[in-house]
Amino acid sequence: MDRPHYILLPVNPLFIAATVIGAFLMNLLPWGQWIGVPDFVALVLVFWSIHQPRKVGIGIAFLMGLLMDVHDANLLGQHALAYTLLSYFAIMIHRRVLWFPMTTQALHIFPLLLLAQIVQLVVRLAVSGKFPGWLYFTESVVAAALWPVATWALLAPQRRAIDRDDTRPI
Repeated sequence: MDRPHYILLPVNPLFIAATVIGAFLMNLLPWGQWIGVPDFVALVLVFWSIHQPRKVGIGIAFLMGLLMDVHDANLLGQHALAYTLLSYFAIMIHRRVLWFPMTTQALHIFPLLLLAQIVQLVVRLAVSGKFPGWLYFTESVVAAALWPVATWALLAPQRRAIDRDDTRPI
């Protein structure tokens, strides 16, 4: 273990709200329907469900899912069900995932993101019967690949400097 151990500051609830809203706004961009563009709301929800499960949980995931359903004009509840399951399973494994290095964390996050996509696909197939193709699943691969970047960016305001002051014990 040669990587530095950071003592994180408490997270600001306004920062959590800003990141969730920012992820929602990134999903509103027109390039959100392209193949391979990750679901930023799902990625941010998984991150906060793992790092702050008492502040961001199933209720926030359900509300964000309803907002995404309204935005995409999909069947109401499609994203809500997927995000709720995503948040539930992320909270279920949050203590275990944080012990692993970043690449292993991404490998643990990938099945969760894939499950959310499969739930959305099953609902879409039940309603319309249209299969979007196998490239549809590249979204979760890209989101899992972005996990280290998302972790670094979302934890940045909480990190202290390693040797901030020589006279302080922490």
